[in-house]
Amino acid sequence: MALASLVFELGSGDAAPLTDALLERGALSVSAEDAHSGTDREQALFDEPGEAGAWTRLRLRVLCAEGDDPRALLEGACAATGIALPEAVRIEPLAERDWVRETQAQFEPIRICEGFWIVPSWHTLPEPGALALSLDPGIAFGTGSHPSTRLCLKWLKHHVRADDSVLDYGCGSGILAIAAMKLGAARSVGVDIDPGAVRAARENAERNRVACEFFDSRATFAIEADIVVANILANPLKLLAPLLARCARERGRIALSGLLEAQEQEVQSAYAAWFDFEPPAREEGWSCLSGVKRAASR
Repeated sequence: MALASLVFELGSGDAAPLTDALLERGALSVSAEDAHSGTDREQALFDEPGEAGAWTRLRLRVLCAEGDDPRALLEGACAATGIALPEAVRIEPLAERDWVRETQAQFEPIRICEGFWIVPSWHTLPEPGALALSLDPGIAFGTGSHPSTRLCLKWLKHHVRADDSVLDYGCGSGILAIAAMKLGAARSVGVDIDPGAVRAARENAERNRVACEFFDSRATFAIEADIVVANILANPLKLLAPLLARCARERGRIALSGLLEAQEQEVQSAYAAWFDFEPPAREEGWSCLSGVKRAASR
């Protein structure tokens, strides 16, 4: 199916309602970028919410199926939302391509460490006999390609024992909870605020033939884990410190990632009342903090 891309600029305040209206009327996708990208007026946005203002003006790219009238689609969406029709609208035809094959070509097996791999379902394991997680790119974070995920996987490989219970808080794709079971844990529980991530994690566990438990973070769950791992971002990690400390049993271990090297001290300080920390592991500017919970520190 041939596609066409509709490209135009508008103020950031109109982007959300117009995007919803476009998707409701049949647009296949809508992506946004800073309209000033590549110029001296470009506005940088960072990983943490609230640290930088949103772009003031956006460039939207709307993917339309062949047979649809892109301009009529935009006019209908603007009329429905009361937004003025943008100026300088471009329609860019896209050549017929094998999108599935091209997408798959971007993802190769990932070597975490010796004897430990993440392998997309359309590839074979490069190291026969190695431990492998079968994981395809999807809507949930965690394919093993990000340094913070690799740091956590390496840490789990060195610390999971046969009788351990593991909590993966902010589980995303479920990669860490699944890895814990593959590494021999007795029980592995994943929790995420996104119901879509919980569904994806359950599907990934089934694909890897491991019995993990996954919960929406708003549901009631109870676990006192030997290992607690959280690969999120620095601000959520700080806010979650009391909760994650309660979930770790005495002398249990914790691993925290998704933070930059410059954020190590502030995150470690948030957990200092409960945990004694070891030197951080680092990769490509990202860090993984790990420590042991002190006895009688509830």
